[in-house]
Amino acid sequence: MNDDAVDLRARNKQATREAISHAALRLAIEQGPHGLALVRVHDIATAAGVSPRTYNNYFSSREEAICAFHADQARRAGEALRARPAGEPLDEAVIAAVVELYTDPEPDRAGLRMIMSTPALEGEALKTFTMAEGPLAEAIAARTGADPGRDLFPAVVAAAVAGAIRVAGRRWLEPGNTESFGAILRQALSVVLPAAPPGGPQG
Repeated sequence: MNDDAVDLRARNKQATREAISHAALRLAIEQGPHGLALVRVHDIATAAGVSPRTYNNYFSSREEAICAFHADQARRAGEALRARPAGEPLDEAVIAAVVELYTDPEPDRAGLRMIMSTPALEGEALKTFTMAEGPLAEAIAARTGADPGRDLFPAVVAAAVAGAIRVAGRRWLEPGNTESFGAILRQALSVVLPAAPPGGPQG
């Protein structure tokens, strides 16, 4: 199988995964505050245009399906930081990478509210943020010259970034808020991000 065929297969699999995830979240929202308990695998599969067997090949639970977009987004955090210019200071690079990642597109407000107000979904979402910490810590270590096996700095900063994203999401959903998610996320990240590790290299 050539590279083009492999890439096409990967894109098709990702498209199917996204279709199932969007369908699961949409159905849960349509069912109201207790929608998660009312959504069945058969309904999700039908809405996504796949068979229940295909659904089960991609996801092991409704919670996992609904939070799949956030999981995929979280996995790209380290890659997004590595794509920033090498000479950019750490704080600027992390903030720019994370804000771009989480605002292109801007989160779906109804979907995020559903996730953050449903305990089972919030727990699944927390897992997705945790998944982002490892790759992000590795990218921070590579950027600063820190030793990820000895230095706490990369892991602590990555965990702080994940926490800032969650806090920004909650603030954005508060009644009466008129700020964009990107603006709130930038503020939250600015609170936790130093320019460089103590005694470490700059940028």
